[in-house]
Amino acid sequence: MAFEYAIALTGGIATGKSTVASLLALNGMRVIDADTISHKILDASSEWVKETFGEEYIKGVNKVDRAKLGAYIFATPEAKKKLEEFLHPKIKAEIEKQSEKQDSFEFPYLIDIPLFFENNNYDIKDSVVVYTPSDIQLERFMKRNGFSEEESRRRIASQLPIEEKKKRATWVIDNSKDLKHLQNEVELFVEKIKKIYNK
Repeated sequence: MAFEYAIALTGGIATGKSTVASLLALNGMRVIDADTISHKILDASSEWVKETFGEEYIKGVNKVDRAKLGAYIFATPEAKKKLEEFLHPKIKAEIEKQSEKQDSFEFPYLIDIPLFFENNNYDIKDSVVVYTPSDIQLERFMKRNGFSEEESRRRIASQLPIEEKKKRATWVIDNSKDLKHLQNEVELFVEKIKKIYNK
């Protein structure tokens, strides 16, 4: 039975989830990263991408041009649906495989799932949300990706609002201030988990 000790790690675009995943790993927590898995599977499926969406989305030898494909997918709902239907079962199967291995240690681990609440794909009861107020989220996203405000708002709006995710979470890691504050938040979260499991 997969996911017995799993905690879903999620957040919104540009709320700092990757940074938190790295900090959790530094604090001794094990993290399964759905994004890394999906990138590997996408590159391994470059032939399918070429046949389905066209050669212009492939760069070099069998590498998918993720930025270019991403822009197309976001603008084309039926293409997005097609890609998700192809990728999601493969990603889930790999995550389940890694999860079963982690469960054997009988201690919590995190699965970094960007669209945990949106897709409702994983039967995981506990979750931790990396939270940033939406105005800071927009500002960080524009700065990081160089998109216009309109495009940034559109991308952020493709996900459940961060306030809603915060409400649904078992735990919240607040990333509204600086890195020092975030490190402290992560350490407090790890302490809580260790207390629950007395390890």
